Amino acid sequence: MARLTHLDDAGRARMVDVSGKPATAREAVADGLIRMAPETLALALGGGGKKGDVRAVAEIAGVMAAKRTADLIPLCHPLALSKVVVEVAEAAGGIGLSVTARVRTTGPTGVEMEALTAVSVACLTLYDMLKAADKAMTIDGIRLLEKTGGASGPWRRSAP
Repeated sequence: MARLTHLDDAGRARMVDVSGKPATAREAVADGLIRMAPETLALALGGGGKKGDVRAVAEIAGVMAAKRTADLIPLCHPLALSKVVVEVAEAAGGIGLSVTARVRTTGPTGVEMEALTAVSVACLTLYDMLKAADKAMTIDGIRLLEKTGGASGPWRRSAP
């Protein structure tokens, strides 16, 4: 069985020591979905809501969240991110909005948590901005799609 890296021999939580790891180029991609009624989707895509362009605001919120991940997740390392891109688009089948985040750094640890945090906060921002129109929205399937760099090498989610 694999050992959990955030627990010491006594089972206490600890931050992983990455000081001996080499700095390598690393990237992670995550995505998620916010399902909503067709009328809410039309409102979101139209950009004319009372709170403005909800997609643009959610994309900015996702970037800001990636940069603050270490403040939100207790044992995450603060990282100097070199690139964060968050995109909100209409989901296939018109069921809502999909959110994708791509995060890059060069450092001793990966950026999976930053990508997942970016997607999570972007989805929450969409919910916040659209809840007056649709309280029944759901946030689904936030997941890591791929990561590169580091000792474990590349990883990609298999379909679907």
